[in-house]
Formats: sequence, structure tokens, C-alpha cells
Amino acid sequence: MMIQSREPTTVAFVSLGCAKNLVDSEKMLGQLAEAGCALTNDASDADVIVINTCGFLEASREEAVDVIGQAVAQKETGNCRRVVVAGCLVQRDRQSLLDAVDGIDALVGVNNRDDVVTAVLSDRQAGDRETDVFLSEYHPFVQLDFSRLRLTPQHYAFLRISEGCNQKCTFCTIPSIRGAMHCKPPEVILREARELISDGAVELHLIGQDTTSYGEEFANAYGLEQLLRDLNGVEGLAWIRLMYVYPSIFTDAMIDAIAGCDKVVKYIDIPLQHINDRVLKSMHRRVTRSETEALLERLRDRIAGVSIRTTMIAGFPGETEAEFEELVDFVREFKFDALGVFPYSLEPETPAGRMKNQLSREVKEARVDRLMTVQQEVAFGLAEAMRGREFDVLVDSVGDDGILVARHQGQAPEVDSVTYVRNCEASPGEFVQVRCVGRDDYDLVAVPVRVPLRVLPSA
Repeated sequence: MMIQSREPTTVAFVSLGCAKNLVDSEKMLGQLAEAGCALTNDASDADVIVINTCGFLEASREEAVDVIGQAVAQKETGNCRRVVVAGCLVQRDRQSLLDAVDGIDALVGVNNRDDVVTAVLSDRQAGDRETDVFLSEYHPFVQLDFSRLRLTPQHYAFLRISEGCNQKCTFCTIPSIRGAMHCKPPEVILREARELISDGAVELHLIGQDTTSYGEEFANAYGLEQLLRDLNGVEGLAWIRLMYVYPSIFTDAMIDAIAGCDKVVKYIDIPLQHINDRVLKSMHRRVTRSETEALLERLRDRIAGVSIRTTMIAGFPGETEAEFEELVDFVREFKFDALGVFPYSLEPETPAGRMKNQLSREVKEARVDRLMTVQQEVAFGLAEAMRGREFDVLVDSVGDDGILVARHQGQAPEVDSVTYVRNCEASPGEFVQVRCVGRDDYDLVAVPVRVPLRVLPSA
């Protein structure tokens, strides 16, 4: 295939889905920039539009198809000559994607991320009917994420430590899309961390499909606990946040590392999905209610001030009213610091998608609403209990009204509540010591005690 030498090709990029997808988007943007492409936020002015898709759930697929349709329309109304679609939805079902949207010029699967430049700069004309396809079924190792063009604010970044998953939960499509788990070598992770810090990041979010399994393929028994200790020693880093942990393999050594490392924030994102033993077994979660409760108790007992975030699935096939009420009671009693609820999404190629006793959309949505109502009462109570407390926050942005949008250690960006800081002058990336004076629904309202505690390092 011949590559055009147009100077420059203007590219608009749309990133959909989770933080792991965002890292792929940032890497592809870096590759496009290195290839001489000019990047723009205006799709109507772009020669090529790239959409990195999520294919995890029905709702995400619908969103992707809608965005792709809008991009294809730009070939009629704007400057666009090519539409390139990448990511999980391509890997999961390229044919359904081509059937849903006419006019896609190239497809790039998750294992072919490095082919995005070729896909963008192809000389194939927009009127050609054949779609360029870059799609491999398997990638033998974790793709490296150096030289990214980041989409997050300068002061925080996502650091992927592994790819793929071996858990095989019956509702999940990730193993079929991303494959078996592979871990980045620790020396690579530390190099990537230092690169991100040199680019201005003071907070790193460790991500993967299953972060607690990190290192299981290594012969030297190097695991998550040692990785946390090594990252804790990296100069220039202030906060390390652990995301996507799996409950059945959360060891005491990991708990000790979180408790003992001063830069590791006392925050754990641990998707539990359910609490009823029969449902957990049907989900193939490899953990029981009693084991889950024992782990949560250890986390709260041994990590001072820990914030625990989780997600639950409502309306799993065969979930009875009594089993759902058990989940409701558990959420009410445990009082998670943050909780998200998803209605079960039927994915036909998964074991759960083939189960009998699928529940109606109405039942699933009603159960989501009920569980979120219970969690709202919990969250409001926890927010009220913060009144009068003093703590450090990291400033994310400054509103037009001058109010700072910030986060304490128990608040992750995008998914959790925030802390609004009034009567304070500080910039994104600075830390401020504040006192909570109230709440605004889920969010906290605070005033400064001391500012700034730490400034953003120059890049």
C-alpha cells in the first residue's frame, strides 16, 4: 500500500470508553503527531477522523455507531476524506460495524494500534468501496505506552500495568476482545512513570483489567506489592492511585504495601458486582460473600482512612427479588464511599448471555434506581460527616467563578465526586489544605487552610 506524503494531514480524534482505551488513544495521537499529522478538535476541518471505540456493552456500542455515523456524514459536509475506526468494537465484531455504518474507510483492531498511521495516511480514495482492515487476533505482549500525547490534564495520567484478563467472568467480553493477561515488566512501568512525571504528572492512576493479578506470569514472584513500593520511591510523584482491583486475589502483602507507602493514596477501586453467593457463582467471580466481607474488613482495619469504591450489576440473569434485596441491604450496611450500578447488559457471545431467566429491561432499570437511591442516602451521610474536617486536595481546574474544582485522596477523577474550594487562589496541579464547610449533593464544599502545599513541576 502506498502512503501519501501530504503535508500535513489534519486529524480529528474521538476517544470513547474507559481509561484503558484512553491510553490507547493517547498513544495513537502521539504516533500521528510524530508522523507529521496536524491535530484538530474541529471535525469539520479535518482531513481524517479517527474514532477509538468501546465495545464492552450494548450502550457503548450504540454510542460508537452514532459517533461513527456523524463522522461519515462529515465526508459530505466537511473536508473529511477518510474515517478510521479503531479499538474494542473493531476487535469484537468488525462485520456488524461495517453493516451498521456505510462509509468506514479503515478498521484498526486493539492488537494493531501501531497501524493507525498507515490507516490514516492511506492513499485509498473516499469513494472506494473496500475498507482497509488492520486486525490481528492476538498480541503476544503488552504494547508499550511511551511517547503519548495525553488527553488528561497535565497533572495526572493513567499508567497501564497490564493488558487482558484471565478471570473469565460470565458476563464479560474483555477476554475475548483483549485476550489473556500480560504484564508490563516493572522496569518498563517505572520508565513510563518517569516519562509521565517529566511531562508534568504528579498523580498516576494504575490501571489494567485486573491489577491485583499483576506479576502472576513473572518467574521471580515480583507482584503488585513490590511495584507499589518501587513506584513509591520515584521522585517527583505525589499520589499513586490503584484502580480495577480484583477481590479474590487481594493479598495481605498488597494491603501492607498500600498502608505503608506514603504516596499510595488510601483509595481502592474494587468492582464487586454482587454479594449473593449464588449470583457470584453464576458470575464466576471466584469469591463468596463471607470472603468479600472478610477482605473489606481487613482493608478498613489495616489501611487508616481508606476510601473504598465499587460497582455492582443489577438484574443479572436469574437474580431473584430476595437476592437483589440482599445486595441492597449489604450496600446500605457497608456504606461504600462511592458506588456505581450498571444494569446487566446481555452480551450474546458470553456464558451469561446464553443463560435462561433473562430479566426484562424494566426490572433491571428499576433495580438500578432502587440501589442508587440507597447509595445516595449513604453518600449524602458520608459527605455530611466530612463537615469540619481538614485534608489536602489536588486542584483539577478553576471555574469561571474562581471556585476551584479539586479532589481529596478518596476522589478519583471523572468517576467520583469532587471538592469545591471557595476563596482560594491556586492552579491546576497544586495541592491545597482545606477545611470542609458543607456539601453540594455528592460533592464537598471547602475553604483553604493553607495554600499551596506543592506546585506542579515544570515540564
